[in-house]
Amino acid sequence: MDVFNVISLLGGLAMFLYGMRLMGDSLKENSSGALKKAMSKVTNNPLKAFVLGLLVTALIQSSTATIVITAGLVGAGILTLHQSLGIIVGANVGTTVTGQIIRLLDVDSSGSSILRFFQPSTLAPIALIIGVVLIMSKFFKNAHSIGKIAIGFGILFSGLLNMTGAVNTLAESGMIDGLFSGLGKSPVLGYATGAGVAFALQSSSATIGILQAFSSSGMLAFKSVYSVIVGVYLGDCVTTAIVCSIGAKTDARRVGIINIIFNLCKTILSLVGVIIAHQTGLLDRLWDAPVNSGIIANTNTVFNLSCAVILLPFLGFYEKLSRRIVKDKPAKDGKYKSITDALNPAFFSTPALALQSCYKTLLTTFSTARSNLEKSFDLLKKYDPAVHKQILAEEEEIDRMTDRVSNYMVEFLPHLQIESHVAILNQYYKITSEFERLGDHAVNIAAHAESMKKSGTAFSATAFSELAVLESAIGQILDETEQTFAKRDIDAAARIEPLVQVAGDLITVLRRNHLKRMSTGECNSYADTTFTDLMVEFHRIADVCSNVGVATVVRVQPELADHEHLYFERLHSGGDETFNTAYNRARQRYFALLNNRPAPAGNAAEAEAGSVPQK
Repeated sequence: MDVFNVISLLGGLAMFLYGMRLMGDSLKENSSGALKKAMSKVTNNPLKAFVLGLLVTALIQSSTATIVITAGLVGAGILTLHQSLGIIVGANVGTTVTGQIIRLLDVDSSGSSILRFFQPSTLAPIALIIGVVLIMSKFFKNAHSIGKIAIGFGILFSGLLNMTGAVNTLAESGMIDGLFSGLGKSPVLGYATGAGVAFALQSSSATIGILQAFSSSGMLAFKSVYSVIVGVYLGDCVTTAIVCSIGAKTDARRVGIINIIFNLCKTILSLVGVIIAHQTGLLDRLWDAPVNSGIIANTNTVFNLSCAVILLPFLGFYEKLSRRIVKDKPAKDGKYKSITDALNPAFFSTPALALQSCYKTLLTTFSTARSNLEKSFDLLKKYDPAVHKQILAEEEEIDRMTDRVSNYMVEFLPHLQIESHVAILNQYYKITSEFERLGDHAVNIAAHAESMKKSGTAFSATAFSELAVLESAIGQILDETEQTFAKRDIDAAARIEPLVQVAGDLITVLRRNHLKRMSTGECNSYADTTFTDLMVEFHRIADVCSNVGVATVVRVQPELADHEHLYFERLHSGGDETFNTAYNRARQRYFALLNNRPAPAGNAAEAEAGSVPQK
């Protein structure tokens, strides 16, 4: 043995760990949409949740990731703590799939050219070749991401081959025999070793894989490795619990605690089971015999699956115990806290879930801002200080949601690898400030209504009726904007701009009519400033909606990203027939209403009666 053997072993270990991380991260990136749908369909049936946890973990190759995602979903209110129980158990079983893949090290290809393809020495270069070809050629949309999965797979097996080669050399020195014979004499030491390595590597799969690589020396006996395997369960779940607890809600932290409780019970059952089996002679043939990669993988699977079957009925007890350990916190202020709590960094590894959290927060922001706008319009007709107070309170919530989602997206961006995910996030980031501006305009309009009330000023009946037409047009623009964002509707996005143009035309006419009324004395000059300011607010509301529509169009047609001005020029120059048709139809509708306006009720009637100064 020399330093070069150690370097080769550590280099192989580094390749193995990096390959596993690359493959797992790429799998999570590409499967996040399906993962989101699967998680949302969990029921209160523990067996279904167990199967889901198993399948998801087998897919993304990480029980830690599955449980952390589950904790995030629980914290976001998408899942209940009770629904998460079966997923936790399933994730612990699903993680054994990695070991079953690694056992390909034991494939005997003698006399069979077909089996030779399943040897790591063949799979590794094939996977690397496929990965490089996909990344360089970009045959299809997700070729780059799938290529990264293949490369991760190839690097993983290349690292395994390096490790096994170095282990075989080290075996000749007697180092491995001395190390593991010591573990065989002290199960407690073996347990601590497994727990410590799994905690350091933050992966039970990686730890089991390293143990499988060492088994190629032929010097590992079952009595030396079983306690190491069991110790891995504790080390991995402690890491998971720590990650689940960082900045998490109470129930999310309980997910990590339940995972620890389950794994502690699992280790006790496994150790007791091995001791009983050994004492009764059931393990006599296996106890001192050398184990290979397949035996280690099977032992890990049997331990996990048997314990899952035995402990699944006790999940309700684990839930109650977790509630005793992690006490409920007093509810914090924030009307939409349940929405913003879904902005959990735990979702960064599954972009579809993180993007869904952003989407729900933004949609809530828009709905709140629109509700405030409608309330502010009503205040112009009849001022109510209680409603004004509600608008200001909701504006604080809008600002709070905007800050949370903006910061979340900035932190989230470096974790994205797929272009389509980056495009969605860019659209969301642009829209965030637009929705916040809608709330600001509602506050401004409410302030104008308050000012008019304090000064004893009101609009004339004619002014109110014209404002009603403009409000109707703005309402339709907001309808199309909501449809555009909520449904990702590109057709609705195309309908916004013609309506915005019509709203601009209405504002121009309303300003002109206002000047005429001023010249004839029909309108009182005291309200002149307010009317002018309101036209500015309405115009800016329409502009915000226009920006939302364009952001959606750019997401679908990314080539417009740097040429938005050309997009507007083409529409407004009359070169787009669809735009022209929609514009003419909307213009005829709203100008017909403007020219045939009914007398409004409320303050307008009071104004006509002369109870307040008219505009």
